[in-house]
Amino acid sequence: MLQLGRCRLDLAVRTLMMVDSLDMTDADRRLILENCRSAAEERILVTHGTDTMTETARVLGEARLPKTVVLTGAMVPYAFGSSDGLFNLGSALSFVQALPHGVYVAMNGRCFPWHDVVKNRALGIFENRR
Repeated sequence: MLQLGRCRLDLAVRTLMMVDSLDMTDADRRLILENCRSAAEERILVTHGTDTMTETARVLGEARLPKTVVLTGAMVPYAFGSSDGLFNLGSALSFVQALPHGVYVAMNGRCFPWHDVVKNRALGIFENRR
């Protein structure tokens, strides 16, 4: 996806797991947290399934890391061809470079603080809590 999007950022890519987010456990979320905590980088982008993205964002946010962490994903899987994943990835790469320390969810051109975002399954979007 990075090549397809012609990304020219100097990035380190690390794969932690390839798990459907509905199958993620507390241990999986702790693994993500510990990898973010121990990473030398101060700006981190996490790709994540959308079904439990806000749960992982909460775990990371409550840890109060002195880093900028942005989670993103796709409402339509990348393999389907008409995915929003490429757009979301590009947006998230921009957000992670510009935002202050904190944890955020970046979807569909918008960015939300971890504590003020929900997935609206009926509309297929992420939005602020009501």
